[in-house]
Amino acid sequence: MKTGYKLAALLLALNAGACVPRIELAMPEEPITINMNVKIEHDINIKADKQSVALLQPTLCEASRSCTAAK
Repeated sequence: MKTGYKLAALLLALNAGACVPRIELAMPEEPITINMNVKIEHDINIKADKQSVALLQPTLCEASRSCTAAK
């Protein structure tokens, strides 16, 4: 009878040892690539008084090559 208990305990221990989960972390061989198609549009609006516009008008005309009269 004692041999039966020993055998049952041995089988139980072996069975419990076989159910140990294995967790493995591995680095991928290739880098992770994320492709994103993004379209960015922006508008910049600047408000200035007439005196500042008149002062900057020659500089603005040279930079943009299209002069518009100050409003």
